[in-house]
Amino acid sequence: MQKAKILILFTIVILTWGTTWLAMKFALVSMPPIFATGLRFLSAAPLLFLLLRITRGSLLFPPGHRLFQFCVFLFCFCLPFTLVIYGQQYVNASTAAIIFASMPVAVVLISIAVLNAPTSLLQLAGALLTILSLFSLLQEESRTALSNNWKGAFAIVVAVIMHAFMYVQCKRRNCRVSLFTFNALPCLAAGVLLTLTGAIVEKPEIGSITWLSLSSIIYLGVVAGVFGILCYFSLQKRVSTFNTSLVFICFPVIAVFLESMVMDREFSSTSWILLAGMLSGVFLSLLPVEKRKMATTPHRQWN
Repeated sequence: MQKAKILILFTIVILTWGTTWLAMKFALVSMPPIFATGLRFLSAAPLLFLLLRITRGSLLFPPGHRLFQFCVFLFCFCLPFTLVIYGQQYVNASTAAIIFASMPVAVVLISIAVLNAPTSLLQLAGALLTILSLFSLLQEESRTALSNNWKGAFAIVVAVIMHAFMYVQCKRRNCRVSLFTFNALPCLAAGVLLTLTGAIVEKPEIGSITWLSLSSIIYLGVVAGVFGILCYFSLQKRVSTFNTSLVFICFPVIAVFLESMVMDREFSSTSWILLAGMLSGVFLSLLPVEKRKMATTPHRQWN
């Protein structure tokens, strides 16, 4: 029964995360990026506040961490999500998903630099393989993509680095707050700020917003943004960090297949080979250092 629950949770997460990227493309059909990101957060905030109330969680981070809560609002919500949807104006949905799948490698490298985390040559080789394969894949995809392909890719890479850095900072600060405390207030604040900013700067034509874009925003906020994250953290409680991180190897494949079916876009055989190389690098960089050392030590017994 427990294995079935884990399999269901894993499937839900890779499907929701795999479909997110195409939903962002649909949101951009009739909405500008900043305004769309703001509405995405506003659609998620009421549910987050309801769950916060049900669980009797705190609205604010503990004393001593409230400046960090502002950093979460800025560098986990406002800037990275805006950069991701901005970048998707210039790259394919599957390309955006593939770039974001490099998140575990970014976390590993920043953890080494900031936390002096233990590492190994195999882990570093995996990180190098990921970077080289990703760069080569972006070059391959740019041959048939828009002229600003690299501009969009760079925006998403910056978003990945921001997310990874904030994740490492959470570990370094040992900031233990509930999932809903972490998300509710920053999500609402980001939603209000970005929606107002988008309305003033981008001047969206409200009457021209299509049902496809609006439903995509609700899907991104409620299904992917709340339900998907809940399933991911529920999965984390049941399996190891390594097993949970395998989500990052699976969801970009879902994104590629989905875009191929819905958008009738061909993903070349060369791109598939490079994607396999990149995901192999992600896998190697995720292998736990301690277990790997134990496995290579003669006559060492597992606990």
